[in-house]
Amino acid sequence: MFNLSVASPSTISCLPKAFCGNSKSSFNGVQLRGTCSFQSFSPIKLSRRPSSSIVMMANRDEELKEIRDKTTEQINEEIVDLKGDLLMLRFQKSARNEFKASEFRRMRKRIARMLTVKREREIEEGIGKRLSRKLDRKWKKSIVVKASPGLIKIREQEAAEAAEKADS
Repeated sequence: MFNLSVASPSTISCLPKAFCGNSKSSFNGVQLRGTCSFQSFSPIKLSRRPSSSIVMMANRDEELKEIRDKTTEQINEEIVDLKGDLLMLRFQKSARNEFKASEFRRMRKRIARMLTVKREREIEEGIGKRLSRKLDRKWKKSIVVKASPGLIKIREQEAAEAAEKADS
């Protein structure tokens, strides 16, 4: 163990790098100064609610159940819509508009879950990996580019605002 005294702050500089942190720290209410200092050790918080992870798992299970109830065509349409929304989010980010950063992860995960369910159905039908990729390429070529639901909502809001201005 290290022997530290407040009277000689030079002893702090001989501590291993693992104990070095910011240039200032408090130790029993006394400020220690030297080339390095202790980082405060925070014990594990016991107030953490384990129910939050359970709720997230329940939501995920509900979402998977909802996805599995859809037909493959509906899943394909929603994948296209979500990818369009993801593109719109990227545009908002690049334009430095307001957006929720958590939406990126949420959309990517939802797309991944849908693709997983789609692949599970292909496996049940006996479709191999190679044929699955061929079908995916064919499906991607057949996609008709349309405005994402997020963009449609934005356009409707802009049209409503323009109508309000015209009425005023």
